Amino acid sequence: MARTQKKVDAVIVGLGWVGSVMAMELTAAGLDVVALERGPDRKTVPTFAYPKIADELRYAVRYELMQRPADSTVTIRHNTGQTALPYRRLGSFLPGTGVGGAGAHWNGLLWRPNAEELRLKSYIDERFGADIIPDDMTIQDFGVDYDELEPYFDRFEKIVGVSGKAGNLNGAIMDGGNPFEAPRASEYPMPPLEQTYDAVLFAEAARNLGYHPFPKPAANASQVYTNPYGMQLGPCNYCGFCERFGCLNYSKSSPQTCVLDALYQRQNFEYRTNATVLKVELAPDGKTATGVTYADAKGEEVFQPADLVILAAFQLNNVHLMLLSGIGPPYDPATGAGAVGRNYAYQMTGATSLFFKNIDFNPFVGAGANGVAFADLALSQMDFAKNGFIGGGYQSSQQTNGQPIHHLPLPDGTPAWGAGWKKAVGEHYGHSMDIVLQSTNMPYRDAYLDLDPTYRDPFGRPLLRMTFDWRPNELKQAQFFKEKAAEFGREMGADASSSFYPDGHYDTRVYQSTHTVGGAIMGTDRQTSAINRYLQSWDVHNVFAPGANAFPQNFEYNPTGMIGALTLWAARAIREDYLANPRPLM
Repeated sequence: MARTQKKVDAVIVGLGWVGSVMAMELTAAGLDVVALERGPDRKTVPTFAYPKIADELRYAVRYELMQRPADSTVTIRHNTGQTALPYRRLGSFLPGTGVGGAGAHWNGLLWRPNAEELRLKSYIDERFGADIIPDDMTIQDFGVDYDELEPYFDRFEKIVGVSGKAGNLNGAIMDGGNPFEAPRASEYPMPPLEQTYDAVLFAEAARNLGYHPFPKPAANASQVYTNPYGMQLGPCNYCGFCERFGCLNYSKSSPQTCVLDALYQRQNFEYRTNATVLKVELAPDGKTATGVTYADAKGEEVFQPADLVILAAFQLNNVHLMLLSGIGPPYDPATGAGAVGRNYAYQMTGATSLFFKNIDFNPFVGAGANGVAFADLALSQMDFAKNGFIGGGYQSSQQTNGQPIHHLPLPDGTPAWGAGWKKAVGEHYGHSMDIVLQSTNMPYRDAYLDLDPTYRDPFGRPLLRMTFDWRPNELKQAQFFKEKAAEFGREMGADASSSFYPDGHYDTRVYQSTHTVGGAIMGTDRQTSAINRYLQSWDVHNVFAPGANAFPQNFEYNPTGMIGALTLWAARAIREDYLANPRPLM
């Protein structure tokens, strides 16, 4: 029998960006809060201290900060006619674990979505007509619009500390920024990062091709900064150890750098590590949660009673917990009934490396969100009828690191091993630059998440099963952007190139993005969404699930900015509306 802890006002599952920011907001309201993190404790010092953190083999190759598939994984199949198999070796996506979650090992790109993407179904109906949407494409509106979320985007950018340049400031188009972005109330907290040479060349080529380049919004500090929580950041030194690493320099925004040390000072906050939440416990009528049961470091079960349960884990884990706990009806692709598991989506990405014999780019000088982008081909700017696909994306230069194990781009046709490979490495290391793509991924009727009927985790629970494959819409989109990258190669006079853009089935072996979304999506119709516009479960009103699980489809930009805004949006609803009268908010 599980031992029982003292009851608290709120229990938070996961202590990454969502969990840490939500804890700050709820403790500020006077609530006693406990956060449960399945992984170990992690602090900038000693965990990320130099020189230990600058270990490419340990962190970039052996995934020190990631979930271990032996402990937690999913099964994956391309379609409902296949038997799903476990994702036994990390490749395509890299869920984080431990305090800070994926926010500790990310690169630091922090975008806002386009306004059109938050009401995508309505936008398509109004501009192109509903007939353009394929029958099996299940696009939905988010249920909250850009203007409602703008103050929360603004606040999260200030908490994180973003370096960038506004392109649309209160409706005025600003030189040097993204002219296609939705209006923002204030400038970024810090000016843009200094650009490396690849970005300078990319920006020049983009202008020559008629595009509008701008510095990418970076959660890498360009100068000394103090955020609203009193946390201090120092300027990035371009060490090249961002993605897959914790930041040793207090320069990359993370829960450790921006939130946690302020949160730890609050007497009404407690966190427990190595605590794997097994289930959200429900009252006998199934309409409210009574708390959560978790396994501690010894494997013993513990019940944590709480009046409020916040699911703040990684997107896949949030959906898994809702399914295991019976929070909302599971989605059935055959009938379309149920909502938990519906609308799983990923992110279409691609990359082209351009090689120049006479240019040395010094790739070891890099930052996670370094580079220049253009948004002329964003979803809001695209003619879906003309292009033959629904979607859009952004392309950018990217020089994040020159790590000799992890990052060795070589031209197409290079031998994969042996003397020819060694010769090519000697010739090309430092002489290439990357043009990367991030683009939309639409949802489909039979792209979803459910409980696997065969495979179980170490606690005897069914694994989460993912059914997903690339569709003609996304594959056509990828080839469209591949040709745009080739135009840059011709414009810049590259001597050689290599490319990776999906052109067939979804391949789990190659890293593409950790931007997995959907499965417990938000909306205003309980028949097609698992949570309402305030991120509150339709069925269990004291359970909230902010995070990427809420996205009905994936937009082209990195999800963290939207996740942060939704967290603050939900926290306001809890503090100002729910706590005084706990009930369904819709």
